[in-house]
Amino acid sequence: MAHGSLNGVRVAILVTDGFEQVELTEPRKALDEAGAETRLVSPKPDRVKGWNFTDWGDALPVDVPLAQARPDDFDAILLPGGVINPDTLRMDENAIAFAQSFLDAGKPVATICHGPWTLIETGKLKGRRMASWPSLQTDLEAQGVEWLDQEVVVDGNLVSSRMPDDIPAFNREMVALFGRSRAQAARPAP
Repeated sequence: MAHGSLNGVRVAILVTDGFEQVELTEPRKALDEAGAETRLVSPKPDRVKGWNFTDWGDALPVDVPLAQARPDDFDAILLPGGVINPDTLRMDENAIAFAQSFLDAGKPVATICHGPWTLIETGKLKGRRMASWPSLQTDLEAQGVEWLDQEVVVDGNLVSSRMPDDIPAFNREMVALFGRSRAQAARPAP
């Protein structure tokens, strides 16, 4: 997508402590470079700490505390992985409801690695096609998902990838999906 192709697109990045740092920073950079407005949304009100492969990473400021976040204020959502982050979010009813609102509204959803754990809790994935970290295969299939061992899978308004090595393909397809959704939303009704 061209630079500025996502101008005006507002993206919520839902995380808490333990997100895989590169799975947040690299997709966020791609979105920002395409002109999107990205905001970190978290149950934590001030800062969230990343996980940098084998140890704690950087602390990043929270832009919007989850308690104040309104799904209507965003056009799309990004769910990074890491093990700790989505495992914590999947036990937070407000985080699940926030993520589910994007699925219910047909808004674009991007998730990578362990990020789908939060989406599994919505009960809204039956019949979808997704990639994830391999250990989530059983969890996703139990929800009626066709799990695919591919670097990136696009299924309607949902884009997913397996791991940090897939980030270039994930970013490309995420920006393209968010751009297509923006173009569709801008079309006048027939």
